[in-house]
Amino acid sequence: MTDGDLKFAVVALSAVFFVIDPLANVPVFLTITGKLTPDQRRGAAARAAFTTWVLLCFFAVAGGLVFKAFGISLGAFKVAGGIMLLLMSIDMMRAQPSPTRTTHEEQQESRAQDDIAIFPLAIPMLAGPGAIATVMVLMSRAAWNPVRTPAVFGAITVTCLAAWLLMRSAANAERWIPKTLLRAFERVMGLLLAAVAVEFIASGVRDLVHAAS
Repeated sequence: MTDGDLKFAVVALSAVFFVIDPLANVPVFLTITGKLTPDQRRGAAARAAFTTWVLLCFFAVAGGLVFKAFGISLGAFKVAGGIMLLLMSIDMMRAQPSPTRTTHEEQQESRAQDDIAIFPLAIPMLAGPGAIATVMVLMSRAAWNPVRTPAVFGAITVTCLAAWLLMRSAANAERWIPKTLLRAFERVMGLLLAAVAVEFIASGVRDLVHAAS
């Protein structure tokens, strides 16, 4: 391994870790999974981290081809992710259950668990447009180099493991936090998530306008 390869590995890990920012997603995880039991939360954390790992590895390998095949731009992806996140944030601010909770209790509980783990935890909070774009750019720079390519996948793996451990630890510690405080925190986080959603949408619109000009 050359000095250039080592620097690339450090840059790859730093870029992937900070764009996903597992620590910043812990409060979101606590509020979104507020109605789940501790065991269900730990399961959701594991599914979200694993889904994030699969998605980022997939887009690292074939992201550019998929977007070209379906004629999808990164700007359109950002807008779609922002709209989905905005809808979820509205439910959080109103402290109301998700619309998926309108069917039979047991069936709907199972659906809600899957939805929470995949959306919005894995998509777009962890494996969002920024993370997908980052791994795609890193892979283009690695150019399937036998040293640099594994460094990209290693960065993805380390970051997803960190996200899983942080969410799992938060699920264990949450039992000591008063429910009233959690409800208030949920509304505040809903407002912050709405702002993040607007940023996603605005960034996507800028990308689309720039591509059209």
